[in-house]
This record gives sequence, C-alpha cells and structure tokens, in this order.
Amino acid sequence: MKRHMLGMAATAALLGLGSGWAQAQDAAAGIAQYREMLQDGNPAELFEAKGEDLWKKPRGPKNASLEKCDLGKGPGVLAGAFTELPRYFADTGKVMDLETRLIHCMVTLQGFDEAALYKAAPNIGRGEGADLVAITTYVATQSKGMRFNLPQNTPQEKAMYEVGKRLFFQRGGPHDFSCASCHGEDGKRIRLQDLPNLTKNPGDGVGFAAWPAYRVSNAQMWTMQKRLNDCYRQQRFPEPKFGSDVTIALGVYMGVNAKGAESIVPAIKR
Repeated sequence: MKRHMLGMAATAALLGLGSGWAQAQDAAAGIAQYREMLQDGNPAELFEAKGEDLWKKPRGPKNASLEKCDLGKGPGVLAGAFTELPRYFADTGKVMDLETRLIHCMVTLQGFDEAALYKAAPNIGRGEGADLVAITTYVATQSKGMRFNLPQNTPQEKAMYEVGKRLFFQRGGPHDFSCASCHGEDGKRIRLQDLPNLTKNPGDGVGFAAWPAYRVSNAQMWTMQKRLNDCYRQQRFPEPKFGSDVTIALGVYMGVNAKGAESIVPAIKR
C-alpha cells in the first residue's frame, strides 16, 4: 500500500512538472506572438528616421555631417559595420563599440566637445543623448538581416574578449549576482520570459543581435550601452560609466559569441 501511494505521488509530481513545462511553453509562445504583433508598428522606425536626418545633417562647430564617419568599413560605409562592432580602430588605438565610435566622429568631424557628449550620453531622453540613440539606431538598422562576425585579429580585440569573459562571470553586489547568473545556462526564465544563454550563439535576433530595441514598458529606445547598465542596476551593482571599457569588453564577449546570428535591429521588447 505504501509503495502504491509513493508511486501515485511520483506520478502526480511528474504530471505537475509536465503541466508547468507546458504552461511555460505557452507563455513563451504568447510573448513571441505579442512581439510579432507589435513589430508592424514598431516606434523604433521614428528613431531610425531621426537618426538618418542627424547622420546627413551638417551640425556642430564645423557644420559638417557624419557621412564621412569611418565605422570600420571605410568612410561613410554603413552596411555591415554594426555587425562587426565592437572592434579595434588604429586611429584611436582603442577597441570601440558603435556609440563610442559615433562620439569620436562627432568630435573629429563636427567639432563637438567630447567631454560634453559623454556627459550627455546617459540621458537617452533628451539633448545629445537622445540624438546619439537615434543615430545609433539608424546606423545599426543598415545592417539588419546581416550576420554578426566580430573581428578577433588584433591583440587588443583578443584582450577585450578575455576581459569581457571575466566580467561576465564576475559575481558581486549584495545578491552576489553576475551576468552569468541569468545568462550563463540554457533553459532559464524570469517573468515568464526566456533568458538567452549568452556564452554561445543564442540564435537569430536574440541577445546581442536584438539591440538597439524599443522598450514598450517605458516607451524608450535602448542601446546596448543602456541595456548593460540596466543589468548592473538589477544586480544592485554600481553602474559603469558610459563608454567604459567594462561595457565595451562585455560587448566584445557577447558579440564574438553571437557569431553567425542575424541582426533584427531595431527590435521591440516588452
């Protein structure tokens, strides 16, 4: 009798697990459908249009446009540039992501003050911070549908990958979290949403290949810099400064791991 009751309990437990798994799958499918429905009217298109205007418009003390900005493929070449960033630039001697490279071009081509731009950049809702978000969105969108293939040809790029890897697994803060706490294994979830495993290629349009993205929950366009800073905030960890080596190294690590993933930028998120 006791053995029979244990067997029934085990069966019930398995059925419960199966039911929970089915509910999770239904929730994931529902969220995917929700995003697909929103994609047709993605407000990110407005940011893209604004960014195109800012890219082509003469501005700054030098009254010049950004059309000669070299993002790694040659002056003014946008197609495929985003899917190879962050990368090393010989003219600065640094590994740069899209946003820091755009600031470099705004300084060198248009004459803007670098310190002022870095101070404004974290404020994504107004001023030059909002303009930078728009330009980033426009440039990134020109590589939509292309596959990520970050270069690892220089010692600097290889070093940044290793630094990014260490940062990804570094635990800290009051909850002893790391990036890997949420994104280091397959099958993890939070608030009914899948958490992609970013230690490898998570698939097309997932993780690194989905930002910049429009966030419906706060009606804001978020770039990768903003997304990474928010991850640190959720860890209850001090947020890195905009354009710091921390965020760029993490971008290199995730970008290299995303090799072959298709960019769907600009995406839309909850």
